Parts: sequence; C-alpha cells; structure tokens
Amino acid sequence: MRHVIALDVGGTGMKAALVGDDGALLHRARRATGRERGPDAVITAILDFAAELLAYGVRHYGEPAAAAGIAVPGIVDEQHGVAAYAANLGWRDVPLRALLTERLGVPVALGHDVRTGGLAEGRIGAGRGADRFLFVPLGTGIAGAIGIDGRVEAGAHGFAGEIGHIVVRPGGTPCPCGQHGCLERYASASAVSEAWAAACGDPEADAADCAKAVASGDPNAVRVWRQAVDALADGLVTALTLLDPGTLIIGGGLAEAGEVLFQPLRDAVRRRVTFQKPPAVVPAALGDTAGCLGAGLLAQDLLTTTPTTPEVST
Repeated sequence: MRHVIALDVGGTGMKAALVGDDGALLHRARRATGRERGPDAVITAILDFAAELLAYGVRHYGEPAAAAGIAVPGIVDEQHGVAAYAANLGWRDVPLRALLTERLGVPVALGHDVRTGGLAEGRIGAGRGADRFLFVPLGTGIAGAIGIDGRVEAGAHGFAGEIGHIVVRPGGTPCPCGQHGCLERYASASAVSEAWAAACGDPEADAADCAKAVASGDPNAVRVWRQAVDALADGLVTALTLLDPGTLIIGGGLAEAGEVLFQPLRDAVRRRVTFQKPPAVVPAALGDTAGCLGAGLLAQDLLTTTPTTPEVST
C-alpha cells in the first residue's frame, strides 16, 4: 500500500502518521522531542522517529513510505529545506530536509508548522472549497497561513502570515519581537490568560477559565474578553484589507471557547469593515491533527513532481 510519512514537530512533542493515498491515517504515533538534552538531541530524535515510521511501513504495508513531510516551528526556509531558527528548540540553520532525505532515502518536504496546518485546513478542513483563506491559530502566540488556490504562501523570506506582529496598539505592551503593541500581546491565549489571572487574582487562572466566566456573565471576565476580541478584530481587519480572503479560519486554544469567541468576534469584524467585503469567520475543523495532516499533504504533493529516488543534497 503506497503511503507517506507525516511528522509534526512541536516544542516538547512530535506527532506522526503514515498516510495513505486516500488521506487515511494508517498509523499514528507520538514521541518526545527531548529538547531538554539540547538541539542536537532533538535532531537525532526526529531522524530516529522517522526511521521507525519507515520501518513500520515496510513491516505492515509491504513497502517503505514513498515520501515524507515534516512541519516544524520557527523560521523555515522551505525552498532550501532549512530550519533557520526555532527559539524553543535551540535551532539555527539546520538542513533538516537533507538530513531526513539521507536517512530515509525518499523525497522529503519541509514546512512551517502553522502554514502546514493551514494547508490542511484549506484543502480538507474548514476552508475546503475556498480559493482564498486566512488561517489564524490563537495559541501561545498568534501566526497565520495565507491560502491561495490550494497552496499556502510562504513569502519571499519565509515570513508571510505573521499576523501576530501586526501592531494593533501603538506604543503598547512590549513584544519579544522588539515592537510594542503587537496583536499577540493582546489576543493570544497566553495574553488572555495573563490578563484574566491579574483581573481575578488567581495566578493559576487561564484563558479557558476566562471564557467560562464570560459565559456566566462575570463583568471582569467580559471586560478582559472584550479587550482581546477588539484587538483581534483590529488585526484581522488589517489582514483582510490587504489579502481579501473569502474565509477566516480561527483555530488554536482560544477557539475552543466556541461561540463565546466567535459571536463577538464576527460582530467586531463586521463593525470595522467599510468598503471591504466581510469574510466568513469559521472555527478550524482539524484541531491538533492539522499539522500532521498538512505534513502528509506536503509529502503527497512531492510525488507529483519528484522522482521516487531523489538525489541527496548536502
């Protein structure tokens, strides 16, 4: 049975699957990244995990994977297959595609985690059928994936979609990127958690607790939530003015609040648009499987353009 390896690398864990030609997840597995042992240990863990998946395919499906796709965080040079920088993994200029190609002996695609998740949401998830979409996961930070005709735009330098660093509150809260007032300092799950913990006096309180308090009508929670939604709407309207997507797909931990988030967000976006055509604002459909599924799509795309026996780049 022809299949591909799909691997989604996070800060502390890796999710993987063997994916059939029909998109079915034939086998799933998880491993720790081992980042506490340093960046070289993470690279070794990835290579060993991929080799295990290759061997599993041979044992259970009678042949090795035809290709592999891997999604990683940070700054990614997809064209050259290099993981340029990832603060949480300690990486700089890791030639990950070449290392995996040499280890596995099959074509390998490397992608940015959010753009790869966006690829899956656009093709087989909430954006299916939309020729233009913007995927925005609201997690520890905020990033974005710009979907155009079934692909995701990386940009000239691999930075396309960094909506979290649109300045929505000039002169506001400092951001680690060096700017002040970035969107992710106000509307990410971590920002809401921080604001709600301060407002309610419980240092352990998080964004999910805030959402529950909003649903119960707590005025302090409503205030914190409204500030986050207003900042998010400001950033999204800036993005839709530039990109004119037909669909805005909102994912990540904050989106788990459901209509507690989506109803006021749709209203806030609608109030801000003037000449722009309001997009559909929908929740992501694939959850934490999006990165893995997207990595599988990257691998399958290789099979239409790449020989099955690649040259190993150095």
